[in-house]
Amino acid sequence: MPDRATRAAARSNALPDARNHTRSLVLCALFCALIAVGAFVKIPVPVVPFTLQFLFTTMAGLLLGPRWGTLSVAAYVALGLIGLPIFASGGGIGYLAQPSFGYLIGFCAGTYLTARIAWAAPKPSTKRLLASCFAGLGAVYLMGMAYFYLISNFVIGAPIALGPLVLYCFVLAVPGDIALCFASAVLAKRLLPLVASKRGRA
Repeated sequence: MPDRATRAAARSNALPDARNHTRSLVLCALFCALIAVGAFVKIPVPVVPFTLQFLFTTMAGLLLGPRWGTLSVAAYVALGLIGLPIFASGGGIGYLAQPSFGYLIGFCAGTYLTARIAWAAPKPSTKRLLASCFAGLGAVYLMGMAYFYLISNFVIGAPIALGPLVLYCFVLAVPGDIALCFASAVLAKRLLPLVASKRGRA
């Protein structure tokens, strides 16, 4: 049987883990809410509106890591699919038939990729953070455009050629997201030292 001192030591070691877990859950919920808010801060662009969702999904990956960052984005997508009107154009399971839903899938993949690259270094440089943001951006657009093309041409009967797809779903939208990559890298560089001492590898 463990003595009283051993049990006390075990409890004291468990407390930081419990606090870190609770803190991660709170931050995960916070970023889930921020992503929802970002969906409604939008600039009208033909076909796919420009929103601040990419900023918050990227920051989630940079600050929370692969597990918690991706979980915050996945939770946002799940809440939208069950009916909460938190997507840029509403919500519900029918959103799967929206051509732009692929960007939401891309946010999950992009957040994970961004976090993996950024967190591969104990103290990532601004250059690494920026590179991770661009990698995540590439994942978002790759999945978003592929889904848009498939749904438009083979599901809803609104065919779109590759030329217009690239114009409306990439050329017109990506400049703003490139700016958000730079903003995310700068913000993360300033904020990471505040969370580095408490973060655990995800």
